[in-house]
Amino acid sequence: MAKGKPIIAVERCKGCGLCIRACPKNILEMSKETNGQGVNYPVCKDEASCIACTFCATMCPDCAIEIEEL
Repeated sequence: MAKGKPIIAVERCKGCGLCIRACPKNILEMSKETNGQGVNYPVCKDEASCIACTFCATMCPDCAIEIEEL
């Protein structure tokens, strides 16, 4: 199975959470910190479980997520 890791452009994120709901492995969560816009952004809590499906990146309306395949 493919492996990857999400790369999140924190400053582009508007905190909608669509990526978190789209992840089949449930490895994304909202950070406790905020970006320059004052919103919480997603962080990966378990990169080792990422299957590089790209669902999070596909759902992001701001193109703030890329998947780096390992």
